[in-house]
Amino acid sequence: MAAPVAAGERIGDLLIREGVITKEQLGHALQEQKQNGTRIGYNLVKLGFIQETELTKMLARQYKMPAVDLSRFELDPKIAKLVPADLAVKHLVVPLKRDGRTLTVAMADPTNLGVLDDLKFITRYDIFPVIAGEFTLRGVIEKHYGTNDEQQMASLMQDLEEEQDVEVVEQEEDDVAGAAMQAQMEDAPVVKLINAILTDAVKRGASDIHFECFEFDLRVRYRVDGALHEVMKPPLKMKAALISRFKIMASLNIAERRVPQDGRIKLKMGSKVIDYRVSSLPTLFGEKIVLRILNKDNLTLDLQKFGIEPKAEQDLMEAISNPYGMVLVTGPTGSGKTTTLYSALSQINTVDTNIMTAEDPVEYNLYGINQVQVRNEIGMTFAAALKAFLRQDPNIIMVGEIRDLETGGIAVKAALTGHMVLSTLHTNSAPETVTRLLDMGLEPFNVASALNLVLAQRLARRICGSCKVEYVPTKEEFAGMKVTAETTLREMRFTARAIDDCKPNASAEAAEAVMGYSLDTKVGDITFFKGAGCDVCTGLGLKGRQGLYEVMPMTAKIRRALLQNLSAADLRDLAIDEGMLTLRMDGWLKVLKGITTLEQVLRETSA
Repeated sequence: MAAPVAAGERIGDLLIREGVITKEQLGHALQEQKQNGTRIGYNLVKLGFIQETELTKMLARQYKMPAVDLSRFELDPKIAKLVPADLAVKHLVVPLKRDGRTLTVAMADPTNLGVLDDLKFITRYDIFPVIAGEFTLRGVIEKHYGTNDEQQMASLMQDLEEEQDVEVVEQEEDDVAGAAMQAQMEDAPVVKLINAILTDAVKRGASDIHFECFEFDLRVRYRVDGALHEVMKPPLKMKAALISRFKIMASLNIAERRVPQDGRIKLKMGSKVIDYRVSSLPTLFGEKIVLRILNKDNLTLDLQKFGIEPKAEQDLMEAISNPYGMVLVTGPTGSGKTTTLYSALSQINTVDTNIMTAEDPVEYNLYGINQVQVRNEIGMTFAAALKAFLRQDPNIIMVGEIRDLETGGIAVKAALTGHMVLSTLHTNSAPETVTRLLDMGLEPFNVASALNLVLAQRLARRICGSCKVEYVPTKEEFAGMKVTAETTLREMRFTARAIDDCKPNASAEAAEAVMGYSLDTKVGDITFFKGAGCDVCTGLGLKGRQGLYEVMPMTAKIRRALLQNLSAADLRDLAIDEGMLTLRMDGWLKVLKGITTLEQVLRETSA
């Protein structure tokens, strides 16, 4: 019978006490550890002093955790993608299998409990850790995560050479130094690599490109469907050349590395031109470059395709069809506010209408609309643009964002003097938008008179249509949504119209799921769906994004409540009684239709 393991006993001392290794062997391993910085167990196996299976059994006894022999385990590439490569390499962890909401993860260092919390946050799974031998684990990580960046870059550049129709347009020089540096940056590998990254991101449907500098490496990530994915790690020696090339393409000052800069790149890909908004930010180990991709091919201006529920869509169309008043769209950065505003403008963009917009920056050029770029450094602020607009005989005014009392005051006055005003605001919900305007210093009677409608929105990821399957959520998932299996839709404050509206508006597959639902349907009786993971969605079970909308029209009761200075919570309750669907409720309807998952709704909305 094995002797009990003392708490806190080091693995080297334990192995000596058990007679598995000698003190001399431990000394050799410790010397090797000092040279390469790896753990003692890894070096004992590497030097042949102990079998890895014997070491893992000992570690399992010491830490009271299960052990696994990775040499007999074939890792599923789809499961491997659940953990980012940089995290797997840094912390020596590998996901082995997925069982419901539990992800089994092999790790070399059982004392590294912090990585378990990181994995739970990133993967959204409950983590079950097991011990694996570090020597084999490193081999598995190298096989599945060892992204050969040079091969990846060569592949990207080869794809670019095959097309041979990518070029930068509208490139300007800032100064003589910029021109000199550009000549230096015309090094073929740098130019080809950046062009390849820019085109590859468009092909993958990315919305942003992140180029990041760290102490010992560089990293390129794409944001696809709202989630960041690591793509490659270019050689560190290319850092200065890559940053300078980005800045030259965006007409930025390459000599200025101390302050943030903003610019724009236009890249011609075949017959179409792609716009990139470029932002540089000085960080500890170099400048971080983020590019927002503005691809007109991805711009959908049809409100009916956004997934707004019928009543909410009707309220929105009535509000923007008014000859005067104000419509506000709220939500965090990247939630689709600008797209919603452009879609609303496209509905009312006719020959007999003068539409003027003040934006920072102008993301998409729309025919028939007079768009103005806000430039604070020369005094062309939102407020200054608004004042100028009122002398240009406008019918409809769009303000990119109401940031201060002056802009809000002019916008409200414009709405009260016969103009239709559209704008955005950064708040968490539609009722909070009203209180935010009052907190700015606007008069309640002006806001109550001017405001027609407030729309809050979020973007949730859609279930992949290629691997969509039914499943039963756990009690924990229901608890996260603040419901139980016995909670009815009536208790969640849904109306009969909201449930009925699901049916004609849903796809054939989703309509079958919601047809039998009524206000007395219990949550436990609902058919839930999720993505099982396939090649189309790269094993994630999610593909594309779906809007969640909270549309609050300013009814007579809500206007009176506003004049009484009711709180945001009271306004919310009143709006629900008037038929408003909150973001959480709209998310539930998308779950009923089989469009998204409970996890996504919980992640993007609050109760």
